[in-house]
Amino acid sequence: MSVLVVQHEDECPPALLGDWLVEAGVALDVRRPYADEALPSDLADHEGLVVLGGAMNANQDGTHPWLAPTKDLIRAAARDDVPTLGVCLGHQLAAVALGGEVGRCPRGRQIGVYDVGWTDAAATDPLFAGLASPRRAIQWNEDLVLTPPPGATLLAATALDEVQALRFGPAMWGIQWHPEATLEILTSWAASEPGPAADAGLDAVRGAAVELELAWRELGKAFAARLA
Repeated sequence: MSVLVVQHEDECPPALLGDWLVEAGVALDVRRPYADEALPSDLADHEGLVVLGGAMNANQDGTHPWLAPTKDLIRAAARDDVPTLGVCLGHQLAAVALGGEVGRCPRGRQIGVYDVGWTDAAATDPLFAGLASPRRAIQWNEDLVLTPPPGATLLAATALDEVQALRFGPAMWGIQWHPEATLEILTSWAASEPGPAADAGLDAVRGAAVELELAWRELGKAFAARLA
């Protein structure tokens, strides 16, 4: 099984998520369009799609020209029911590609370890039904899905109803959090934007890193199962 992985920055690799997918028997075709690696025109050679995070905004197609073809791939995956997982920016790109709205988080940035906020729908979701036990996850963002696209199902939200996870269709999911991020990756993110918020967020992750890696490892297996 081969999964196309769209990576947007050197600092945002598939990392742990990639490791878990490989352990589950999935071959990763990682494309870095920001480094002039071409994206395929379709998903004919892949059984799945993973779109990773990045510092750019989901609407910045003009300054990051690969975002538009990434959205085209997302729309093709939605049309053909190709299993797809969007992480942070990838989640937001899916929302925009399918008719939703993304913008700044009304309460400001989310950095650190936050409650997931599962909804009742997650308990019967094809991907997350067996994963509803992880109650916390790493957040590092300033944008959120403000308006989900038509037909999307809310799977997780904050106490103030801010979207944290969606099922966009029968085989497409998006999550606002970062199950893939290692402490090394997060340290590089904190170094690029030094300040109290980043320092506090990094400290929170240090205290929960082992718990979070163990909690989210099953996500790789669950997504691999959807490919099969």
